[in-house]
Amino acid sequence: MTVAAPAPGGTPETGAAAASALDRLSELLADDLARVNQTIVERMDSPVAVIPQLAGYIVASGGKRLRPLLTLASARLSGYAGSRQVALATAVEFIHTATLLHDDVVDESAMRRGKPSANDIFGNKSSVLVGDFLFARAFRLMVEDGSLAVLDTLSNAAAVIAEGEVLQLSAAHDTETTEDTYLEVIHAKTAELFAAACEVGGLVAGRAEADVAALRSFGMNLGVAFQLVDDVLDYSALQARLGKSVGDDFRDGKMTLPVVLAFQAGSEDERAFWRRTMEEQEIAEGDLDHAIALLRRHAALDRSVAMARRYAADAQACLARFEDGPMRQALHDVVDFCVDRDY
Repeated sequence: MTVAAPAPGGTPETGAAAASALDRLSELLADDLARVNQTIVERMDSPVAVIPQLAGYIVASGGKRLRPLLTLASARLSGYAGSRQVALATAVEFIHTATLLHDDVVDESAMRRGKPSANDIFGNKSSVLVGDFLFARAFRLMVEDGSLAVLDTLSNAAAVIAEGEVLQLSAAHDTETTEDTYLEVIHAKTAELFAAACEVGGLVAGRAEADVAALRSFGMNLGVAFQLVDDVLDYSALQARLGKSVGDDFRDGKMTLPVVLAFQAGSEDERAFWRRTMEEQEIAEGDLDHAIALLRRHAALDRSVAMARRYAADAQACLARFEDGPMRQALHDVVDFCVDRDY
């Protein structure tokens, strides 16, 4: 049995409360979100049958639409009353989905969100090509919007995400990875799309440069907090109770922050363990349990969650310049969701 690790939220009750915050945001944006879902279905259509089948499989596989929700919410918070945010939120979701398809191929993942991954069902070649199709659809939506500022923001995000994934590949299996390198990776591969999704909401509303910058900063800090928690959850026994795989990052040799912190604080014997498992990929029965025990011994999971909470607080502070009301409160609470979630 896997050794238990603390969940970021501490108790199931706090996790449930956090999840309800995302539900509240979805309710506030229900009409726009329904239009996004309709646009997703329309823009995934293709006479090549495997494209809508595969894309539809991953889009419907349990995601919360958090990134497109951030675009919709940022536009609403900025006072925008038009409709451009719907197509752009769809573009954000397509970029995210395309990166998931590509990531699962690169990571040779067989599972995603507790279900068989698209590449496990449809094959690696189809997954890569459908990911490319979704990128193309995203760029078509950006062009149709007609704003060079929006196109610049989202196209740059797509490039930065790819850079982050390559950087993560270069840092994989390297126990000398530093905290700074880790943060550089997650700023690029995760937080950049959060930032762009929020920035777009301010751009369509024509907000002042400082307001757009605040929205971008909100998304960037939120994205870092989100990924930090993701990396902690990979070592959480709660994941197993939710029917999800535990230790995927460990088996893949990914140097996430908990491992970086435990390696730096460890004895020479402990460092030899990390080198064997992470660098040489020689993983034996019981090694994951031992890894979690080391993470707990050096408070690496708690320290990672504490860092996530600092980024979350910075994200919430960015909202202060916007008018108080249900949307600002919902976004404030969604930050708590991202830290306290248990999935």
